[in-house]
Amino acid sequence: MAIYALGINHKTAPVALREQVAFAPEQVPQALRELATVANVTDAVILSTCNRTELYFNGSTEQAEQVIAWLSEFHQLDNQLLQPHLYLYQQQDAATHLMRVAAGLDSLVLGEPQILGQVKQAYNQSRQAGTINPQFERLFQKTFAIAKQVRTETEIGANAVSVAFVAVSLAKQIFGRLDKVSVLLIGAGETIELVARHLKEQGASKLTVANRTYERGLALAEAFGAEVVTLSQVPAVLGRADVVISSTASTLPIIGKGMVEQALKVRKHKPMFLVDLAVPRDIEAQVTELDDAYLYTVDDLQTIIAQNMESRQQAAQQAEQMIGLGVAEFQQWQLLQGNVDWVRDYRQQCEQIKNELLAKAANQLVAGQEPEKVMAELANRLSNRLMHSPTKAIRQLVQDDQLEPQRLINILLDL
Repeated sequence: MAIYALGINHKTAPVALREQVAFAPEQVPQALRELATVANVTDAVILSTCNRTELYFNGSTEQAEQVIAWLSEFHQLDNQLLQPHLYLYQQQDAATHLMRVAAGLDSLVLGEPQILGQVKQAYNQSRQAGTINPQFERLFQKTFAIAKQVRTETEIGANAVSVAFVAVSLAKQIFGRLDKVSVLLIGAGETIELVARHLKEQGASKLTVANRTYERGLALAEAFGAEVVTLSQVPAVLGRADVVISSTASTLPIIGKGMVEQALKVRKHKPMFLVDLAVPRDIEAQVTELDDAYLYTVDDLQTIIAQNMESRQQAAQQAEQMIGLGVAEFQQWQLLQGNVDWVRDYRQQCEQIKNELLAKAANQLVAGQEPEKVMAELANRLSNRLMHSPTKAIRQLVQDDQLEPQRLINILLDL
């Protein structure tokens, strides 16, 4: 029996295929039950996110092949189509992979924190389904401990590596707190939605969304408790914005130098921080010529991201060392568990031999045989039975002429 990690992720397959292998949350309990029945595995955890689907299980090589076939069948996919995109890790490599995933080292964005919560959720679903046994309990608890250590003792997540988060981080650096800062968001696409989410997480409450289509802007504004205006109203509201973050698909600039200049007059030249995340640009480059306007473009943010990624790479090296130690500790625990099983089995075997021979001796005494003769026979038979297997093993080890086995024999026999 061995620990396996079977999966498909953003490195091995396109999103079109990953979508077909994903498990919806409501599918997981049924899938875990099927895994336990079809492949007869003793432990099973299913981790399914937008970037990966992974199955962790305890079984044999034959069972691993059954799990691969089951995965294809469950999602009604051609196994020949799926198999080239799969990876399969075993034992130490499987434990290492799990810890790297939980620590954010295998993510699309290095060090992203969401994956740890997703791994914990997958583990909890398996516990509820009854597919977590002592070995996986120990493995996942060790994984969570290592991921927490990586998060708290390295800089893996300290520096922003997405343009949306960098934009918000810069705003926070400039203003200190964002709860009283007025923010104007221009656009209503995925990038602006992500910016809005980061702003809310950082305490921003005065948000205004400006979009070409009022209805789309309204949907985003309602999700984050923001006001909504159209692009034609931007000149009227620009003067009250401390922070402006723009990301639209417009082919022409939405905010020009003159518009910002007029807004600064309304603000009595109170500084304005502007971030242009659009390509082509939403904000004219000439805005940088104004004394109280501070404009950052995508190129500026990419430079910051590159520096932050370098910092995260250095932190990742520290994290790899922590994971190596975590895997070694888990392997040591596995070894100790195996030793406990050997000792228990050996003691049970000795106890069985003792009881068998005692029963035979008791019958001999009842039959009237001489006690001295019965006791001598009991002692001889007991010692011979107990010494047979160890003596046979010792002879085999000595024939190999290896120093290490001989040293262990001396220790065991107290010689």
